[in-house]
Amino acid sequence: MKRWTVGDGTLAMAEVARPEPGPGEVLVQVKAASINARDLGIRGGFYPHRAGVVALSDGAGIVAGLGAGVEGWAVGDAVVGCFFPFWESGPSNADNHRATLGAQLDGFLADYAVIPASGLVKKPETLDFAEAATLPCAALTAWSALFTEGALKPGQHALVIGTGGVASFAVMFAKMAGARVTVISSSDARLAQAATLGADDGINYVDVPEWDAELLSRTGGRGVDVVVELGGGGTLAKSMAAVAVGGRIAVIGLISGVVATLPLVNILARAARIIGITVGHREDFRAMNAAIDLHGLKPVIAGRFGLEQAADCYAALEAGGVFGKLVIEV
Repeated sequence: MKRWTVGDGTLAMAEVARPEPGPGEVLVQVKAASINARDLGIRGGFYPHRAGVVALSDGAGIVAGLGAGVEGWAVGDAVVGCFFPFWESGPSNADNHRATLGAQLDGFLADYAVIPASGLVKKPETLDFAEAATLPCAALTAWSALFTEGALKPGQHALVIGTGGVASFAVMFAKMAGARVTVISSSDARLAQAATLGADDGINYVDVPEWDAELLSRTGGRGVDVVVELGGGGTLAKSMAAVAVGGRIAVIGLISGVVATLPLVNILARAARIIGITVGHREDFRAMNAAIDLHGLKPVIAGRFGLEQAADCYAALEAGGVFGKLVIEV
């Protein structure tokens, strides 16, 4: 079988024997995997990972074998991997965050993957394997930001910074919940694409650098209830200025910088919460999948690659400008 590993700033493919699942593990015949911005950091050597780990946390496939003591799974089940394979539910802690697929544990960039039995959920029935492979990191992060931590309600207003994988899911989920959605982007074309997913409004931050003031103007001075903050240090202060009293800012991305300077008076005056989001747990994954099936939501796939084209997939994500998710089909 073929597999791609990362370590010491490299990405390499090798032919190896098919692995066998150990106690508590499941062998998955991989059908598709998807890439995230984190994977660029792992390949670059500045995101913590085990040298030589099989790449990519996100993948979907069919159960091909069971290790000793595994219950709840059968050969032939269609499954999707969990980013945090040991986080069943509840708040995050050092124990349930001790390992992630594609970093400390082998991931899905291979013909076959060995995954802890607790690190799988059933594939949504309405999605194919490529679509399902986009869910573990980007979709669940958006779900956690909006609902688990953001407590978004029908009729409220969500602001989404950017148009990548997490952002596209955030737009779809927020509209599904009956919220109003504004998207911030540097591209009119990607704002138009976001509108096709249901975004009600868009602001090009190149044309309108003071987009926080513009957003306040468009909301009659009220601001937004939940911010899906994918920009990082360069946008967080403006997100804080644009949030409503009692609003929530879910911090996810670091695209525009890792350090932010915030006027504390805005935090206090608005009684706002800033929440760090680290994907989500298995219980929420199941709930999200049920909502996807119920509402017929379809992930946005921006590009498809074969297993031997994995390096091209990395290059495409690194080039930027991707609306939706890039998928590797096996």
